[in-house]
Amino acid sequence: MPTVNTVRGPVDIDELGQTLMHEHVFVVATEHLDNYGKGAWWDEEFRVADAIRKLNAVAAKGVRTIVDPTVWGLGRYIPRVQRIAAEVPDLHIIVATGIYSFEELPHQYEHRGPGLLMDVPDPMIDDFVRDLTVGIADTGVKAAFLKCVVEQKGLTPGVERICRAVAQAHLRTGAPITVHTNSFTRSGPIALDLFAKEGVDLAKVVVGHAGDSNDLDYLMRLADTGATLGMDRFGLDVYNPTAQRVATIAALCQRGYADRMVLSHDAACFMDYFGGTWDEALGTLAPNWRYDHIHDDVLDALRDAGVTEDHIEQMLVFNPRKHFA
Repeated sequence: MPTVNTVRGPVDIDELGQTLMHEHVFVVATEHLDNYGKGAWWDEEFRVADAIRKLNAVAAKGVRTIVDPTVWGLGRYIPRVQRIAAEVPDLHIIVATGIYSFEELPHQYEHRGPGLLMDVPDPMIDDFVRDLTVGIADTGVKAAFLKCVVEQKGLTPGVERICRAVAQAHLRTGAPITVHTNSFTRSGPIALDLFAKEGVDLAKVVVGHAGDSNDLDYLMRLADTGATLGMDRFGLDVYNPTAQRVATIAALCQRGYADRMVLSHDAACFMDYFGGTWDEALGTLAPNWRYDHIHDDVLDALRDAGVTEDHIEQMLVFNPRKHFA
């Protein structure tokens, strides 16, 4: 039986169950927290306890796995996630390697690589492969997928190098890829074209945030490559209201694309984007942006729109399992 690596170790692929394919536990930049959060808006014990409560609650709804694409640039810190996972026994957490950057390389990679000041093989590739095959830092936790970004500015030199490193790490390990895209500027095809030229199996790519678009032609164009559509920002109505997301998914299911969609929220227990006002900001700006919105509200709306139980099972269980198999 194939297995997939999680924070608590490898599990059989059939144990993943209902899976939310794009959620974060925390998005907290280490430098921000260490320099401005401690003693101000960050309380470690409170936030850990809050995360345990929220994740146990979504597990009680029937979710068995969340896939967390928090990488460098979003504040990945595995020891904290390990501590939380130990107290959420009914939920698997799958973590990622890669770099989250809209434009530039981190300076730590800027001068090292083929043809650069230090003319060596690209160290990003080796770092990503190590995370996937050996473990992240000294935690023993292995990443199970890769993450990169193609945003509004497209393939800047830094973004292109990151994406190519992700592609090469995929080729070395077989690990699947999630790529953050901008549906409004239609950056998805740019990412998929680069991956295809690098030899990536596009059936192992999730086009993140595809669900921000309601353009069926654009979405079918992405799915027809074999890639999976990340319908993954439910609750973020500022990008696309839930009713429109539901209608789009229903239309795609009717056209035979249920096998190329996954569902999620892109939510988190806490993000430092609003400093210490995260909870207040959620209540004001996005009250439905939470882990249980899909199970509490969206699934019934999908059913009312004609989406079948088989379609829901496909998107929540079979497609994630196929992605990691």
